[in-house]
Amino acid sequence: MKMSMIRPLVFPLFIAILLLLLTSLHVPPSTKNHRHTINRHLVHHKLPTKRAAHGSEVPRHPLDPLTVIEITRIRDIISTHELLRSKRYSLHSVVLHEPEKRLVLRWRKGDVLFPREASVVARVVSGETHVLRVDIGSGRVDVVRTVGHGSGYPVMTAEDQQGAVGAIRAVSEFNRSILARGVKLDDVVCLPVSSGWYGTKEEENRRLIKVQCYSKENTANFYMRPIEGLTAVVDLDTHEVLKIIDRGATIPIPASNNTDYFFLAQKPSPNMNRISPISTEQPAGPSFTVEDEHSVKWANWEFHLRPDPRAGVVISRVMFRDPDTGEMRNVMYKGMPSELFVPYMDPTEGWYFKTYLDAGEYGFGLQAMPLDRLNDCPKDAYFMDGVFAASDGTPHVRSDMICIFESYAGDIAWRHSESPITGMEIREVRPKVTLVVRMAASVGNYDYIVDWEFQMDGLIKIKVGLSGILMVKGSPYTNMDQVPSQENLYGTLISENVIGVIHDHYITFYLDMDVDGSVNSFMKVNLKKERVSTNESPRKSYLKAVRTVAKTEKDAQIKLKLYDPSEFHVINPNKKTKVGNPVGYKVVPGGTAASLLVLDDPPQKRAAFTNNQIWVTQYNRSEEWAGGFFTYQSHGDDTLATWSNRDRPIENKDIVLWYTLGFHHIPCQEDFPIMPTVSSSFDLKPVNFFESNPILHMSPNIIEDLPACQTVAAS
Repeated sequence: MKMSMIRPLVFPLFIAILLLLLTSLHVPPSTKNHRHTINRHLVHHKLPTKRAAHGSEVPRHPLDPLTVIEITRIRDIISTHELLRSKRYSLHSVVLHEPEKRLVLRWRKGDVLFPREASVVARVVSGETHVLRVDIGSGRVDVVRTVGHGSGYPVMTAEDQQGAVGAIRAVSEFNRSILARGVKLDDVVCLPVSSGWYGTKEEENRRLIKVQCYSKENTANFYMRPIEGLTAVVDLDTHEVLKIIDRGATIPIPASNNTDYFFLAQKPSPNMNRISPISTEQPAGPSFTVEDEHSVKWANWEFHLRPDPRAGVVISRVMFRDPDTGEMRNVMYKGMPSELFVPYMDPTEGWYFKTYLDAGEYGFGLQAMPLDRLNDCPKDAYFMDGVFAASDGTPHVRSDMICIFESYAGDIAWRHSESPITGMEIREVRPKVTLVVRMAASVGNYDYIVDWEFQMDGLIKIKVGLSGILMVKGSPYTNMDQVPSQENLYGTLISENVIGVIHDHYITFYLDMDVDGSVNSFMKVNLKKERVSTNESPRKSYLKAVRTVAKTEKDAQIKLKLYDPSEFHVINPNKKTKVGNPVGYKVVPGGTAASLLVLDDPPQKRAAFTNNQIWVTQYNRSEEWAGGFFTYQSHGDDTLATWSNRDRPIENKDIVLWYTLGFHHIPCQEDFPIMPTVSSSFDLKPVNFFESNPILHMSPNIIEDLPACQTVAAS
């Protein structure tokens, strides 16, 4: 099919949205409406869109990720260690072992790096898992701990998943079940599904996975064509197929009609008006820099950025230059997605186990796919690759995993217009430009877009977008009229023979806040209704703020309540503003959801970190993964909830804030065959951190700063 048949005959030319170049020069106030004249000293950065070649990279910052050279060296060191020598083993994690926090906080650019170390998780086929610390320079290997079969296993490797799929494809019984449904074996796509943990005898001392299949005949969107009711249970270590469950022989394979989502597969719609292409232009180049491959500077922000195979993106050493004093002030030591929980609400045989902990089971960063230039990120974006280790220790590059770009969506940073009745003609407006760090992970059918958005006023917005393809269930029904009134579909009939199953998404973020230093406290500011006596005022009620500082971790287990509102501040009680308020940052929830599963449901026990929306724990460098370090088939005995229930003191301590962003998803027909992105977010916002509005002095837009672009009218 020719492109000319798909696109309209006439395209309007590009309409430029001009990104405003901002400086910190002061504009004198005026009581008249006027055109600003500003002598600007613009600083422009010609930023490469891609980092340097990986084979020659060397670390320059204590928190830089492992390089290709380092991973190769680690592989060689590990292969000769007595625990692994002459044994079959796989490496499930090879990442930087970060230096102690107190050392990193003292380090400055130009200082000698600390000895580089790696944290390695190696699993021997016999069943033992070793957590090792490797000194890359000296070759020394320390055994941190060794675990056998018990509560949890490490993140699956790609070879684990490929081996499970290969095992079932070799089983004749499984193939006969597929052929009996009229599906050709060449048209079959099979996917490994983490099996959770339910305390059954089958799970004892075995690392299990379940495999289910789809038909890709006449479509790339095989997810919409499930071979319903057919499940294989596979031992991940031996690749033995333990069981085949076949209970859906009478359920038809949904048709492929209208399932494809490729642009070239779409027929032109006479009823859909096309919009003109749109682009953000930066004729003078971007305003941010990426130094030494991982240190980002933009406006008054500085932070370190690195890809991670489990978390996806790790933001560290976040600092903001105070616009009044010029001091670089600490905001956050480390922030990252810690765990995801995605439970499907279907308790039947082929579905009850679909309760994913994506970061700890599959690796959130390992599922990050290359970003699409121009569509995932604007054309002036800077791209960063991830360098990870395969199960045999070989380094591999995940290209274009992260992008960084400036964003202007026509939003307003601040404004005020004065009413004519005052006699003062005032209209002062400042445009809002932000810096976005973006990653997208395709975890099977679902796509997660994670944005860290830095604003010029000191606010950090963390946003998660959900897109991709629904996980659907085959059904005998083609219309709701056919469904008996008493039958529970566990979802929505979104197309003929296709049910979108109800499910939730929870993303828990680890946020090691260091507000003007590591010693902080957590303060709840509750809005309390007060009655007014008739003698005091014509009013009958008002609200007052009641401040309570949490003493211990249990005091900071927070469930959000619409009719009992509070603000939640991380403060530094040892540093105050000129008028006496403790400096701080507050977490500002956006739209979110809470898990409604019963607490003793096995999936909820494993995901107990979703029991609250906010937690605060005492800093412990071993407590970073909310579902536990070993999450696969975990029992729920090493989670954020477990740590918090120790009830350690958190007042005037180094503390970690945890926030869970949640979504309930009842599928609808608009989600077929691919879902429009749905997003939610939360903010980390300064609260008495500055003496006044930190962007008071930012410049407005003036026409002389913008390129002379012409718009060609549509014919």
